[in-house]
Amino acid sequence: MGLLKNIIFNLPEVAPPTQKKLSFKEKLKWTLIALVLYFILGMMPLFGLGQNSLSNFEFLSIVLASPFGSIISLGIGPIVTASIVLQLLNGSGIVKFDLQSPDGKRLFQGVQKLLALFFIIFEAIIYVIMGGLAPAPELVGTALFGQIQIILIIQLILGGILILFMDEVVSKWGFGSGISLFIAAGVSQSIFVQAFSWLPGPTGAAGVTYSVGAIPSLIQALSAGDPTTALLRVASLVSTVLVFMIVVYVQAMKVEIPLSFGRVRGHGVRWPLSFIYTSNIPVILVAALLANLQLWGRLLQNWIGPNIFGRFSEATGQAIGGFVFWVQSPNVVRTIIEQRTLFFGSTVYIQAIVYMLFMIVGAVIFSAFWVQTAGMDARSQAKQMMSSGLQIPGFRRDQRVLESLLNRYIWPLTIMGGATVGFLASFADLTGALSRGTGILLAVMIVYKLYEEIAKQHMMDMNPMMRKFMGG
Repeated sequence: MGLLKNIIFNLPEVAPPTQKKLSFKEKLKWTLIALVLYFILGMMPLFGLGQNSLSNFEFLSIVLASPFGSIISLGIGPIVTASIVLQLLNGSGIVKFDLQSPDGKRLFQGVQKLLALFFIIFEAIIYVIMGGLAPAPELVGTALFGQIQIILIIQLILGGILILFMDEVVSKWGFGSGISLFIAAGVSQSIFVQAFSWLPGPTGAAGVTYSVGAIPSLIQALSAGDPTTALLRVASLVSTVLVFMIVVYVQAMKVEIPLSFGRVRGHGVRWPLSFIYTSNIPVILVAALLANLQLWGRLLQNWIGPNIFGRFSEATGQAIGGFVFWVQSPNVVRTIIEQRTLFFGSTVYIQAIVYMLFMIVGAVIFSAFWVQTAGMDARSQAKQMMSSGLQIPGFRRDQRVLESLLNRYIWPLTIMGGATVGFLASFADLTGALSRGTGILLAVMIVYKLYEEIAKQHMMDMNPMMRKFMGG
């Protein structure tokens, strides 16, 4: 155990800032550097790549912030997978970390980084060996095929390590976390393209080739007299706007607990607890779990052929059978518009119900785990309040009293908030919003959380024009 601790405590890391509080300009600089670097790396193709079996997996690409075929094809997958595994181990009590002590937190973060490095290497090998990202098929059986496989694996590992350290740079020197930033960047790019792109896309019902963007293709469909395509585009736009409005409204809901300063009579504050208490973390974890299930199903098919776990169409890349088929989201609204009836095969409805239940239950479970591992439980919050000199008006200054009060709110908010984000994510996916509904939900919550953080911490030290834009 001593050797393992030595390895964990001596892993390479991004040095934290020496000053207690970084300025707005400093944080903005490092956030933009990481964001620009992410987009540049996402446009760098893998040298030697011949076939990209993962190119059809838009959901994977968005949720894992991984432009498949680029040097960062692994995206945030290894980091999130490591977080899921460690939370499950810690939550179940198989491995226990003392997250109340500085050494315990440092050990937890070190083990998570070590696990992330393991998954970077493991997933890079699996992606290439199982044919997800592979050399050209005509090289099979030659010595060059094996050499290119090794080159591809090395590139993927390097890209994964870069994402790992970029996430650390943003977490320590920028706004929020790199995981959230890269997801929001990928989703925003996807929404912009699918809303406004004039590039030619699929052929519609009237035999007309429409643009990729919903707005240009809506205009083209109306001009061509194609009501089906026009309705599909309107439904996508309405669904996207609706998801934006609901998420912003729910995100703003809070429970405020009245507290007072024990040493200063007559002065008090309200301690806010968000309705979405664990924010977007449960959705990220559930979506990443689903993405990993789809990915492994596809890779297993490439390796051993169709199996019980998942069967995929070679033409479209979509799951057509197996467990993965039942936990993928069908576009119910699109099916209703195209078939012009509510009464079609029950498979679509069953699939939609299973997907929604999976998202809701998964979000609740991960929400509960996150409260325990992220220091958001009642004990941690009560300790923070006590250190700030706060107490409940009319009660003696005692951490146990605060903890008892907070327990009445935190666990209900954890469960209801997790269930709400799981429902909203599945609803957005099932109604066919632009990009992916889960991605839009994540992007809105990430941007809103970022806005709150900036407004709370840096309203006074930012440029006056920026302050006015932020509403200060």
